[in-house]
Amino acid sequence: MNNCKNLLFTLLLIIPMVVVKAQISVNQDRLVKRIMDLAQFGIQENGQTERVAFSDADVAAQQWIISQLKEMGLETHIDFAGNVIGIRKGTDASKKPISFGSHIDRVPHGGNYDGCVGSMGSLEVIKVLNENSIKTKHPLEVIIFSNEEGGVMGSRAIAGHLNETAFPVKNSTGYTMGEGMMRLGGDTLRLAEVARKTGDVAAFLELHIEQGGILEKENLDIGIVEGIVGLKWWDVEFKGFANHAGTTPMNARKDALLAAAKFIIAVNEVANSFEGAQVATVGKILAEPGAPNVIPGKVITSLEIRDLSSEVIKNVYDAIVKRASEISQESGVKISFFKSDTTADPAIMDATIQKQIKKSIKSLSLSYKSMPSGAGHDAQDMALITPSGMIFVPSKGGISHSPQEFTSASDMANGANVLLNTILALDKSL
Repeated sequence: MNNCKNLLFTLLLIIPMVVVKAQISVNQDRLVKRIMDLAQFGIQENGQTERVAFSDADVAAQQWIISQLKEMGLETHIDFAGNVIGIRKGTDASKKPISFGSHIDRVPHGGNYDGCVGSMGSLEVIKVLNENSIKTKHPLEVIIFSNEEGGVMGSRAIAGHLNETAFPVKNSTGYTMGEGMMRLGGDTLRLAEVARKTGDVAAFLELHIEQGGILEKENLDIGIVEGIVGLKWWDVEFKGFANHAGTTPMNARKDALLAAAKFIIAVNEVANSFEGAQVATVGKILAEPGAPNVIPGKVITSLEIRDLSSEVIKNVYDAIVKRASEISQESGVKISFFKSDTTADPAIMDATIQKQIKKSIKSLSLSYKSMPSGAGHDAQDMALITPSGMIFVPSKGGISHSPQEFTSASDMANGANVLLNTILALDKSL
């Protein structure tokens, strides 16, 4: 018996101890607190928050973000487009930064989670790395983008696609984009200095709420974004003939509104006739002269088409134009399409980053699916200059841009943990 004990003791001395290092994790309660703290900037008597870009609430929230980043030891500044930038130094001076972040401005009467989850999740990632004394080879760059909701101003500037023609555009605050940029600490005269070249950033990641109901409906934890849809927008003009509604026979009318109504139905039918996830929408209509006793002589509608493929967008558009031509011939109403400046090309997320996000999800034993983003995001512009990826977390009821917008604490923490693990993995592989 003593020999057996001695042998066991000897083996314990010889066999090295295997130390299993626990996987680090974000602090869920702290993440929720930051979301609620941010919601106080612009809080109204009814308990809802109003924080449109360039407003006093937006400026104050921006300064609070800066104080949070500085407390965590990041080198922090505002660039000339009004973006808040925080840098955590890496150990290898030759490495380009891994950037991540989102936005904190909101649409009028918006919610507390759109953009905010990704922004506060990014701060939480830095906090966890600091707490665990984890150093990365790459610098880590937190970016809180300016005026995402009013034209992805900050990310477009970084991608070098924002020019002076955008400066006169006003939002609901009454400030123009140029004036707002200055209010946020930017400088319109030095905007060109914000633009980055391909290779200046090693990778970009954005955590965001889905803003749709697919993940919740399918009871999934995470969405891996395959790409952000492109969108094209047209004004469509219908020119008929305004005439007396009481004295003009039904078979002698050139009713522009009736032709527009048939067009709207045709748009829906065409979009549904294609295989895939493309969408086409008429969201605005204006009839002239707009009197109940006058047959409308002129109508202007909008037309918006979105898809991950520019070719699909073109094919859907061509099919809609064909149907419009048929409606025009039948009704005697002239139909014209006018291209709008509102346009964005599809942005496909980097395949390697998607794979790494998937590995992070699996390591956390979370459920997931790959999916497109039907809404535009800052990652769409960042993808023009660097490999980019997006992580979606569920939106309750698929509701967004509304005070009823909600994402649970556990879902936010799941997304932040995927972000954290993906950043650490990219730091090793890039």
